[in-house]
Amino acid sequence: MISHDYLKSRHRQERAHFSKYLDIRIHRALSWLHRAEACVDDPDASFIFLWIAFNAAYANEMPAEYSSTEQQRFNEFIKRLLQLDENRRLHDLVWNEFTQSIRVLLDNKYVFQPFWDYANNKLTEQEWIEKFIIARKTAAHALGKGNSSTVLAVVLSRLYTLRNQLVHGGATWKSSINREQVRDCNRLIGCLVPAIIEIMMDNPDELWGQPCYPVI
Repeated sequence: MISHDYLKSRHRQERAHFSKYLDIRIHRALSWLHRAEACVDDPDASFIFLWIAFNAAYANEMPAEYSSTEQQRFNEFIKRLLQLDENRRLHDLVWNEFTQSIRVLLDNKYVFQPFWDYANNKLTEQEWIEKFIIARKTAAHALGKGNSSTVLAVVLSRLYTLRNQLVHGGATWKSSINREQVRDCNRLIGCLVPAIIEIMMDNPDELWGQPCYPVI
C-alpha cells in the first residue's frame, strides 16, 4: 500500500508545479491520511479520517443549481481518475487486491442503505431484498466484465453507508456488532485514498476545481 510518507515526499518535491487548488487538496488529503495511519488500534477513527481525506481530494464548491448527489459526484470523480490512471492502479486494486473483499462486502446487508430504509419503515422487506439481489447481480456482472468503474461505484456506495452510520452517530465506537464491516471498509478505503492522491499528483495539469473551503 502507498504510504503517507512516500506521498508527502513527492508532494514536497513537486508542489511548485501544482496549481494552487491542487496543492491545497493534496496537502489537506495527506494530513488526514497521516492521521488515519496513526489509528492502528482504532479502525472506527481510521475510517472516518480516511473518508475526510477522500473528501479533501474530490469535493468541489458546486453552483446552487447543480443538483447531483454526493454519491453521483464522487462516482464521476472515480470515472475521471480511471481515465487518467495510466499505471492502472485503481484497476489493479480492484482485480488483484479487492476481489475477495468486494465480494464479502456485497454480501453484507449492514452496509446496504435499503436495508436500513426497511429497518426505518421506508421500504417493505420484499423491496429491500429485491434491491439487494439486483445490486449484487449488477456488481457480479461488472466483476465478470472487468468494469472497474461500476465495481468501484458499488464499493463506494457501501463505504458511504458506513460513513453515514459513523459520522451521524448511528453506531457505537468500537461496537462489537459492526467489526466485520468496519474492518473490510477500512481496508478498502485505506488502499483507495493513497492511490487517488497519487493519480492526482501524476496529473497536475488537470483542472481539479476549487475546494469547498479555500484558504483565506
